[in-house]
Amino acid sequence: MVDLPTRATAHRSYDQAWFAQISDVEDRHFWFRARNQAVAALTSQTATSMGNGYRVLEGGCGTGNVLRVLERTCSGGTVVGMHLFSEGLQYARRRTSCSLVHGDINALPFAGPFDLVCPFDVLEHLHDDVQVLGSLDKVLLGNGVLLLTVPAHPSLWSYFDEASDHCRRYELRELESKLVGAGYRVEYITYYMASIFPLVWLCRRLRSVKRRNATTDVDGTKALASGELRVIPVVNSLLAFLLFLEARLIARRWHLPIGTSLLAVARRDVATGE
Repeated sequence: MVDLPTRATAHRSYDQAWFAQISDVEDRHFWFRARNQAVAALTSQTATSMGNGYRVLEGGCGTGNVLRVLERTCSGGTVVGMHLFSEGLQYARRRTSCSLVHGDINALPFAGPFDLVCPFDVLEHLHDDVQVLGSLDKVLLGNGVLLLTVPAHPSLWSYFDEASDHCRRYELRELESKLVGAGYRVEYITYYMASIFPLVWLCRRLRSVKRRNATTDVDGTKALASGELRVIPVVNSLLAFLLFLEARLIARRWHLPIGTSLLAVARRDVATGE
């Protein structure tokens, strides 16, 4: 893989060292559980509009945390998981029985077609997100659906994004514009994880100040990011409860005014002739 510059440093798409730690907390941590709730609600809605035999692709399936949700909610179709790193696929195999493909979302090893394509928190890792959106469009059926999530608000950029090898965070209008430019018709787009926005903003500001006042190397940055993956029982349960309530609003396709993440449902726009 070619390293690409971003924010004045060499950029890689993902640090494989995260797989073990993330896999260990995904079943308990409020953030991963809440994302699964929102994804389950929207994929269930999408699946009911498709006939049996439809095909679903999760591009960048990582440890299989969301892939198993897709496998459950899309039981009437065939679900395929793809990831760049074989280490991630080893974890995914323990969680799902669906087909797994070792492949690069920048150069998809499929001619298609898929009825539903899902890159969850993937685009922010990629240097050319617009190119990838265009490639995903080409493996979708004529009225196929793209369901994706990305981190929101450049103002929340912090040590966490650096440790996670992100290229960017998105504003809602920016993501919407990129989707339309890549040939999609946006059906639903919203901020989500609104309940935790004040907490995330405050914690990252305070830790960023602490970081500026100390000599923090790459390992120090990762240590700060790892702190956000700790499961603190009472706090974790409270935040999970609030975000589960929020997931019900997502299921009704409410538009939330703020959040630490963005979620979008878009269809391949056949009217463009793409």
